[in-house]
Amino acid sequence: MKVYLNGIGLCAPGLPDWPTGRAVLAGQPYRLEEPLNFDRVRLPRNEARRASPTVRLALQAAMEALDQAEIDAGSCSAVFACSGGNTEALDALCRALIEPERLISPNQFNNSIHNAPLGYWSIAAGSQESASSVGAYDASFAAGLLEAAALAQIENRRVLLVAFDTPPPFALQSFRSVSAPFGMALLLTPERLANSLACLREWRITMHSPPSRPAPQGESEPGWEQLRLSNPAACCLPLLRQIAIRRTHLITLPYLPNCGLELQAEPC
Repeated sequence: MKVYLNGIGLCAPGLPDWPTGRAVLAGQPYRLEEPLNFDRVRLPRNEARRASPTVRLALQAAMEALDQAEIDAGSCSAVFACSGGNTEALDALCRALIEPERLISPNQFNNSIHNAPLGYWSIAAGSQESASSVGAYDASFAAGLLEAAALAQIENRRVLLVAFDTPPPFALQSFRSVSAPFGMALLLTPERLANSLACLREWRITMHSPPSRPAPQGESEPGWEQLRLSNPAACCLPLLRQIAIRRTHLITLPYLPNCGLELQAEPC
């Protein structure tokens, strides 16, 4: 299987967009104080008022990838991958249910659904193309990438992959160790375009998972390494680094227990 990567979006602490992320992953200092930007969300006023931080994070990354590729959002299929959904909305619903009045907020209920960001995306993009929401706990990025690449290759379509997760509320933090928000997007196509960044090929499932920390290679740990460990969606950072430094390399991503997803990123 072979697909082409044509646009990248980022939204995370210290990596507010792909130009910043590309520079940091190529070796520039990682500055955690770089603020998150939400200037590409592009929702109508009513939907923007209701959108949660999780939705804004996903849409910011999604729109940046499409802007970079100069592709109309409405012409793309989409795969949204998230390990836990909007846990703040879920927590608010559960708290409401133990109160005597049980006053459920319709907006909280709407945002609690796993595919809510995908619904907001369809509105923002004006897209009527096929779309799916993937959840596979810590393997969500790899599962979403496989889904998006397969759609691009088998159905010969342009597919936007968006992977994101946000920290849970305090009461749930001991059960789910996501400590920083992270959103990213990849625009995949079955054919090479004029502005293609890389070719993703040589896909296979390995019978061993990658180490949580890469083996030292004579260089100090990068500043963004803690971010990679803080959010399951951020396991994409080693792949993005190979694209940033334009190096052909086999990458193994965390996948199912005792398994990894291996692929080669080859610069165009």
